[in-house]
Amino acid sequence: MTEQKPISEVAEKQPSTHAELPALGVEAAGDLCTIIRQSIGRAVIGQKEVIDQILICLLAAGHVLVEGVPGLGKTLLARALAKTFCGQFARIQFTPDLMPTDITGPVLYDMKKERFTVRRGPVFCHLLLADEINRAPAKTQAALLEVMQEQQVSIEGHAMDVPAPFMTIATQNPVEQEGTYPLPEAQIDRFLLKIHIDYPSSEEEALLVRSVTGNRIGDVLDVSSVTASLDPKQVLQLQQLASDTAVDEAVHRYAIRLVRATREWPGVHLGAGPRGGIALIRAGRANALMAGRDFVTPDDLKQMAIPVLRHRIVLAPELELEGQTADSVLAQLVEQVEAPRQ
Repeated sequence: MTEQKPISEVAEKQPSTHAELPALGVEAAGDLCTIIRQSIGRAVIGQKEVIDQILICLLAAGHVLVEGVPGLGKTLLARALAKTFCGQFARIQFTPDLMPTDITGPVLYDMKKERFTVRRGPVFCHLLLADEINRAPAKTQAALLEVMQEQQVSIEGHAMDVPAPFMTIATQNPVEQEGTYPLPEAQIDRFLLKIHIDYPSSEEEALLVRSVTGNRIGDVLDVSSVTASLDPKQVLQLQQLASDTAVDEAVHRYAIRLVRATREWPGVHLGAGPRGGIALIRAGRANALMAGRDFVTPDDLKQMAIPVLRHRIVLAPELELEGQTADSVLAQLVEQVEAPRQ
């Protein structure tokens, strides 16, 4: 079987204009993260916490599930992030009739060459936006989740690596559930973070409306104000720096206590598994690097505990009837689990 470049390129390519830079230090990495945040903020108005958490997920080489109603700028955010590191971007609108090959790419028979060829699908990119992932059936969801876990696609027994770095931003609507296929707990656990994106403030919404309606035709997403600050190789360098960030043994034990506490907390039907502790350390390291530090503090874990663990626990029905949410339960848990002294 021979690979063939697709006739219509789904990913949006942007050539790198950066020369090779020397190895980054921790302080320089923190400064670079600040530049990236500011660059994204020129296109995405407000949502500073969401921008920070998605950048943390990129540094931790993870994938993120974003939950929010339509029209809050999820696609714009993904495009802006891809442009900051000259990454290839692709978007898939998940629908009930979407097939696994629509993601990974089909195998076609070339009549002229009398052989089968592989048409690479949209998953072969640096940053993939899986819009409304819960609208596709389980088999299609599984095809994407396999790529997220293995960083490769298997087509007709042939393994094909996706570009590095590779990150998936999956979205789902928390309100409209008709015609959806909820992600099973075992699959949703593979997302490093689950982020809630909410409505902007009054001032931010006014600025957003003026920006979109000012001298523009239609409502085309505009990322022209976003500048490229690095290239994919430098993103890999940042990810390596994050993985090298020091974690004291006391901080390790604190992460494990937080995760184990979810399994014994009153009103929690299902607590987080060991992957929760791994994700908490990874996110804490990325958060420390964003701050320009080469070590993780207990505050890093406290800051990341809710987005890391909110999708890894299941509340008992009685707590939900009382109006409790995973976020409120985790906030109480973080408050009460003893943290090591810094």
